[in-house]
Amino acid sequence: MEPALKTHYKEIIPELKKQLGLENIHEVPRLEKIVVNCSIGSEADRKVAIDDASNEVALITGQKPQVAYAKKAIANFKLRQGEPVGVKVTLRGRRMYDFMLRLVRTAVPRIRDFRGVPPRSFDGRGNYTLGITDQSIFPEIELDKVKRSLGFDVTFVTSTNNDDHARVMLKALGMPFRERTVQAKKEDGEQSEAA
Repeated sequence: MEPALKTHYKEIIPELKKQLGLENIHEVPRLEKIVVNCSIGSEADRKVAIDDASNEVALITGQKPQVAYAKKAIANFKLRQGEPVGVKVTLRGRRMYDFMLRLVRTAVPRIRDFRGVPPRSFDGRGNYTLGITDQSIFPEIELDKVKRSLGFDVTFVTSTNNDDHARVMLKALGMPFRERTVQAKKEDGEQSEAA
């Protein structure tokens, strides 16, 4: 059986094509993968911190994460080359759609004082990165078992190079973007005039 979010996406393709003014149905942006990246920072007990991060990211995503190692030594951070620095997971297919559905419907609305996700976190090539400061917003995490607060980045990689097209597609999939205030729009107008 197909994930609910994928079914929803297939239903809105014609509407997206019309809204974005595209000629071909294959030009309609789609979600290619979601990358969840968690860094442990400068923890004294790196081995234990990596195990904790690995277990919690696996619980949240439903997939075993890869451990990322330091490529070079940095003395100021007390970091040696080859030491573990974080974990990452690349989600595709069913797991990707299931994760996004849980993220936008269950986890993100549980953020304290939530007013929407920032609409400006695009990279200029159609990819969107959302920073999450606390893993406890996910219902899979049991609060009694949390040893340390973990923050992570969730990157949505799309098939388009156009940020505006990617924003429209993600919004159609349920991403709750924060509406920009009149003041922010005015400031944007002043900046573009100055440029």
